[in-house]
Amino acid sequence: CPRCRTTKYRNPSLRLMVNVCGHALCDNCVELLFVKGSGSCPQCNVPLRRGNFRLQIFEDSKVEKEVDIRRKILKDYNKREDDFETLRAYNDYLEEVETIIYNLANEIDVEATRRKVEQYKRENKAQIQKGKLKASKDEEYLEELLEVERQETEMRRDQLAEVEKAAQREKLKQKESLIDDLMFSDLPANKILASHGDKLRQVAGPKPLPPKPVAPEFSTGIKFRQKEAFLPIPKVVEGPLYKYTALEQDLCGPPAPSLESLSPSGYTAHVRATVEAEEAGGFLAALACQRALQDAFCGLHFKVAEEASS
Repeated sequence: CPRCRTTKYRNPSLRLMVNVCGHALCDNCVELLFVKGSGSCPQCNVPLRRGNFRLQIFEDSKVEKEVDIRRKILKDYNKREDDFETLRAYNDYLEEVETIIYNLANEIDVEATRRKVEQYKRENKAQIQKGKLKASKDEEYLEELLEVERQETEMRRDQLAEVEKAAQREKLKQKESLIDDLMFSDLPANKILASHGDKLRQVAGPKPLPPKPVAPEFSTGIKFRQKEAFLPIPKVVEGPLYKYTALEQDLCGPPAPSLESLSPSGYTAHVRATVEAEEAGGFLAALACQRALQDAFCGLHFKVAEEASS
């Protein structure tokens, strides 16, 4: 608590309460400071009523204050999208609401904003009352879905209970029949038990499954718990497997030495050695040396006279 410094460690049952200003107080401090029903906030001196204190939800007082302001403003600014002729007008209305909430939460032009809200409430009193009584289409549709699901759940529960009751009645009937046969029949007991066992197996059979629930739909047509049946992927006719063929290069000169023979032949003696960072990237000095030798040997066997005559 900001006032009495009580913590959850010292008082596990501590509850922090907030009011319209957003500053938190524990429930004991609220009882002491607002014993007459009203008082001022110890931090910002804003007049507060004891009945407006509520349990703190968010740790940040600014967020708590904004949520409280938003809840109050949206009680009056309760128009829906279907109340506007164009989407642009509805978006402008939403922008105006957010501007009002932002100004009140951050104490920007508070008096002018409050006068604007009061003027709106006076001019749109009938519309505000109508909006409070009229539920939106989404809420009505959600209530319908919940009602349908509740009815289906009750129906499945009743069907399962009826099946269990029927099974209990049949079991009791077979038991009474077995007792009567054992008491009054002249057949041996083992034959009677065997015949009743066969009857029980025939009566039991496979239990009927409860009906599958009907999947309700969203307004867009998408169903809850819907399992789409996808078509199998068409098989592609496979061609012959790829076979690697080594690349043949006509360099018009002697072939360059292989990487393994560069160092024993002394080609890398005057080449700068690679550092650790270069080796980590996969670079080797022998690669640059081999490429330089390829460039040097390329075209050594080229004859200009033969090429010109051809």
